[in-house]
Amino acid sequence: MAEIIDITGNQPEEEENIFILEDEDGNEVPFEFVDLMEYEGEEYLFLLPVQDDDGEVVILHVDMVDGDEEAYSGVESEELLTILFNLFREKYQDVYEFADE
Repeated sequence: MAEIIDITGNQPEEEENIFILEDEDGNEVPFEFVDLMEYEGEEYLFLLPVQDDDGEVVILHVDMVDGDEEAYSGVESEELLTILFNLFREKYQDVYEFADE
């Protein structure tokens, strides 16, 4: 499975499909929006790093704040991350080449 990194998110720059996220050291890191998927009534963002080509997929939970504003949080459960990554992998099997586990 792809490695997931722990980051916090800011609002996306919608024109370019780029999310600027902050890593644990406070550095801003750009990510490309790939997909928004629903699983068991919850929404999750799937992002790829713009500058790194290491194949990491970042999965963030979409939290609703004040009714209509979005915030993003990391997914804590390894089991849930595995399920979400497998859904992503199945959907994009013809688009991306995935490493065997």
